Amino acid sequence: METILEVKGLSGGYIWNRPIIREIDFSVGPGEMIGLIGLNGAGKSTTIKHILGLLAPHEGSVRILGREAGQSAETYRSSFAYVPESPELYEELTIREHLRMTSMAYGLDSAQFEQKSAVLAGQFDMTNKLDSFPQTLSKGMRQKVMIMNAFLTEPPLYIIDEPFLGLDPLGIRSLLELMVERKRQGASFLISSHILSTLETYCDRFIVLHRGRIAAQGALSNLRSQVPGSGPESTLDELFYTLVKGGAS
Repeated sequence: METILEVKGLSGGYIWNRPIIREIDFSVGPGEMIGLIGLNGAGKSTTIKHILGLLAPHEGSVRILGREAGQSAETYRSSFAYVPESPELYEELTIREHLRMTSMAYGLDSAQFEQKSAVLAGQFDMTNKLDSFPQTLSKGMRQKVMIMNAFLTEPPLYIIDEPFLGLDPLGIRSLLELMVERKRQGASFLISSHILSTLETYCDRFIVLHRGRIAAQGALSNLRSQVPGSGPESTLDELFYTLVKGGAS
């Protein structure tokens, strides 16, 4: 079975020879939902920026469907959709125009755009906001626009960074239902979030970053076997606390 995302021996950062992350190794298979967790400054955002192709590795490699970003940037970037932690929108474009621009970039025809955008707007209670400009929206609504843009397309991989920040309960539920639906269709997910209870419920495996290295990874049962003193009922939150507070490093 083909690996969707492969991160191998990855070390890197913002200044050459001063890595923030070191020797990061993990993969994401088809239809897997992987939780990337760690304290602030653990290296989550740096790892994601390497996957997005915004940073070049000091050592190691990142491949999506066997390709590296430098081999074919357009093909590489079309293989994933990204939801950033902070909404980034063009103030001069309406929400509908943002969605249309995304549809054009990913080659959707007019019928596909109209159908998909209408469904997403309904799911996120944004139908009456489609012709609004970003400056008139709350932060939560702006985050919904980023999510709608990402899910307008159907790539093999979704990379989602702190998706629940600012969302109302309806938005959170709509996002989780959409993720489950796309996962059922075979899409893969890499999700970074501090809401560990939600990740525990929805993710298949977890990667715990601590001080730029992987402290532990695997399914919940695997993490329990890696953390001294844990039991069969230990939660992800409890395991994480032990790992970053004097446990594995």
